[in-house]
Amino acid sequence: MTDFDVNMAPARNLDSRWVRRYRAFFIVGSVILSIQVFLAYRFFPIDAEGDESAQEHRDLSGKGLNLEVVNEDLNGGVSSRRFKENYFVVDDEDSPSNSNPVNGLYIRNKVPPDKSDSMVRSNGGAIVKVPKFNSKDGGSPGLNRTSLRLEELDFVPACDIVAKEAISAIHRAKTQLCKQKLANITCLIQQRQLYPHHLPNSCPSPGFTAGKSLGCYRDEKKFRLLSGYYANLKTTNSPKHCINMCLQSGFPYAGVQYSTECFCGNEEPPSASRRPDSSCNMKCPADPKEACGGYFTINVFETGIAKFTPQVPREVAESGEPPVKIAFLLTLNGRALRQVRRLIKVLFHRDHFFYIHVDARQDYLYRELLVLERSLPNVRLARHRYATIWGGASLLQMLLTSMNELLKLGWEWDFVINLSESDFPVKTNNQLVDFLTANKGQNFVKSHGREVQRFIQKQGLDKTFVECDAHMWRTGDRRLPWGIQMDGGSDWVALSRPFVGYVATAVQDVHIQKDPLVEGLNTVFKHTLLPAESFFHTALRNSYFCDTYIDNNLHVTNWKRRLGCKCQYKHVVDWCGCSPNDFKPEDWPRLQGTENRQLFFARKFEPVINQAIIDQVEEWLYGPYPSNVANLQSYWQSVYHCADLSPPPDDSLVTLAASLTRLSSKGLALRADGNSCFVHPGNVLEVTSYHNNDNYKGSLLLYEAVVNGGSKTVIIETWVQPQHYMTILKDTEPSRRLKTFLVSSEYDQKEQMSRNFLHNLGPFSEPILVYQLGVNPQPSTYNVTFLWVDPAGELVEVSEVHVEDGLVGNYVKPLLREPLLPGIWTVNMVYDAAVVAFTHFLVTPLQFVSGANVSQQQAGFLHSGPGQPYQIHDAADWNKLLDNKIDRSALQRKAVVNARRFGLDLKDWIDNLNMKFYKVLDTCVTSSSRHVLLECDKLHLKICENTAWSSLAPDSKSQIGMVNLTTGRLNRW
Repeated sequence: MTDFDVNMAPARNLDSRWVRRYRAFFIVGSVILSIQVFLAYRFFPIDAEGDESAQEHRDLSGKGLNLEVVNEDLNGGVSSRRFKENYFVVDDEDSPSNSNPVNGLYIRNKVPPDKSDSMVRSNGGAIVKVPKFNSKDGGSPGLNRTSLRLEELDFVPACDIVAKEAISAIHRAKTQLCKQKLANITCLIQQRQLYPHHLPNSCPSPGFTAGKSLGCYRDEKKFRLLSGYYANLKTTNSPKHCINMCLQSGFPYAGVQYSTECFCGNEEPPSASRRPDSSCNMKCPADPKEACGGYFTINVFETGIAKFTPQVPREVAESGEPPVKIAFLLTLNGRALRQVRRLIKVLFHRDHFFYIHVDARQDYLYRELLVLERSLPNVRLARHRYATIWGGASLLQMLLTSMNELLKLGWEWDFVINLSESDFPVKTNNQLVDFLTANKGQNFVKSHGREVQRFIQKQGLDKTFVECDAHMWRTGDRRLPWGIQMDGGSDWVALSRPFVGYVATAVQDVHIQKDPLVEGLNTVFKHTLLPAESFFHTALRNSYFCDTYIDNNLHVTNWKRRLGCKCQYKHVVDWCGCSPNDFKPEDWPRLQGTENRQLFFARKFEPVINQAIIDQVEEWLYGPYPSNVANLQSYWQSVYHCADLSPPPDDSLVTLAASLTRLSSKGLALRADGNSCFVHPGNVLEVTSYHNNDNYKGSLLLYEAVVNGGSKTVIIETWVQPQHYMTILKDTEPSRRLKTFLVSSEYDQKEQMSRNFLHNLGPFSEPILVYQLGVNPQPSTYNVTFLWVDPAGELVEVSEVHVEDGLVGNYVKPLLREPLLPGIWTVNMVYDAAVVAFTHFLVTPLQFVSGANVSQQQAGFLHSGPGQPYQIHDAADWNKLLDNKIDRSALQRKAVVNARRFGLDLKDWIDNLNMKFYKVLDTCVTSSSRHVLLECDKLHLKICENTAWSSLAPDSKSQIGMVNLTTGRLNRW
């Protein structure tokens, strides 16, 4: 060994140690880097970067192809990104969604409606979804909770619940019974025991075989062989999976390509494009033993179904065909009794039948319609009643139960048509009968008209919903059964008797052998939002009735998406719902346009919103009423009846009605002029909203009264009207244009109005400020602030609003603590650092709680206001704008004294407040009570039946009379 070798030996030993250390660090770093790359690939669905051939292959913009990048989670849920080059995919406006330009593409993200405030940010080409959470209204349920809090439950769940949405739903549910139902269903889903995995398809498809391979074909970039639908299934793609997805979407052909891509189409690939099987040589992610196409080569398979084409209805029946008989299934809610009677009257024929289901909570409507059952032999009310909610699973069960009852009644009918109180015909009975006679045996449903997978996601069909506590709770994702086509659209249908017997009897009758398709669909749709919008469509498409499918539900619907899609049902569903608007005279051209189309009904109509359009339609069909028919422009609708148990009456309304009858009786005593005629008010029987020429004219109070303290009882009706207080202090841009400035409740965003016409508010009401501005010739926008001041002079809320021109109605919902302090409140409008207008509104103290008089102890709680003081940011600055002349300490002392009132003292306080905000316009006595008041000659009370305004006045539009023996219809007047 040389000196050089000896000197270098320690250095080589030192280098080898560093090499060993470097190797260890290199290995650890490589492992970390690999994990990061894997996680980035797994969680960020980005295309293969840097591979020009891959990028060329993935340019799928040809022929307007629907593109979707899909990642399926372990629970069967699907998340997706869908786009078209240079323009976003256009949806109907069924539910809100966001579209955002990213790298030249518009990407419309699937945003669950309770996360409609989500944002999408672009960051170097990656799409990052940033949801805004709102736990109060159910927004993003469960994302901030990872485990179930067992201490809140009085039961032990049957499994370890891990689904975040299910955990959120269980904690938000009100009752233990509902919580347990949610837990049980979630456990069944986690154990894969709830939903069927596969359902049979009985629709004949001659010449097609499920799963049959057609071979390998050459595909092209600009002209795709299968151009109906595309999905990138990065981890689950296989021929079987792709075939199932294409079958579910209604396509006869499915193809797998480039390992992860699934294509669907309606046309068989041409033989000229056929290639050797070896050209399709890429492995499938779900099963490496199978081939999933290649680079611009595609394995094509038959899904087992033929291309679906709805039937075209016939115009004229064959000669000698007897006219069909129709069973109208009326599913009713609310209190629009007179409109229901008008609907029955215009549809009635002795050969037709009416089966009426009234919501289980609507005592008034059910009680009043029982009279029709006793007077007309072809009218029957359902005894098995459901309490339904918007979008609830109970809606479908109600329909199926009602249809099953229709089959058992012994009535000979050919079609069942479901209608609500908001429907009205736009063609005559004869025209409807002629059309259905020509199409006897066919089934009329309206399909969604868009790509099926998008419909599934927008409709929430890929989610599990559970109905309990009068709410539809979303509990997580699900996979729909394979083997069938999914379909859906409108829940208003016209179905033939054979098909009704197939779906209703098989579901409802326990003694009949179950049809596996219908039984499986019933299981699926028991936990589906808006189930009636898909159940009948899907059953039709997949049963031997598929050749009776006509894509027309005979309805025209007044959709105004920007008004109707306001998520107004979030209090009853964990989803964002839409609802059509009411027809008004300006919509008349649309109704006229149905004349030459196969449309026979329109919706929605509400006479409390607009009756003129209903009058116009009826006159269009059957001619005008005679000029001597009274009260054609009037409409009455009950808002309270003393016999109602459900829904429970509003305590503030009952209190107000009792107070106004006392004020009315005092007025009668003054009119009697001391002639020893005294009318003492008794029970309030009914409160009715009165409208004339589509204007609210006041409310009518029907009540019992005792004359002269004796045993004689009379029935009196009083007409009252709320008074509004709006004061303009300064002539500014917003204040001079104020047309409406009042506080009420029950604001309807869709119709942009308050449905609380009487404006009664109590300590537990939710006040809403409604304001409307006149048209501005020079449109502008500006900010205003509303200051809410309670009866004690305390500033309790500051509402800052950005006002935009062009809006018909505007509203502000303040955040106020309950119970509200009773008395006179003030709302000030602030603009440019000054109060420019104000209004007063009344929160009425309660005389009654659940029908009983308030006790002294209850009064102290109800009328003391919220227990905690309000914390207002910059309150001192805002208070400077308020009236400094008011002695707030005196008002606070007065509020404390008022809270102690009960008995007669409480009634006096209530009456003194109400007389400032309500005016008695007129009073009448019923004809049966007129003789009792003969001794009170100076009262000169009118007979209610002879007035134009009383709820007892004649109303030919809604009066059910005699059947015309010649026409078989009810007489119109």
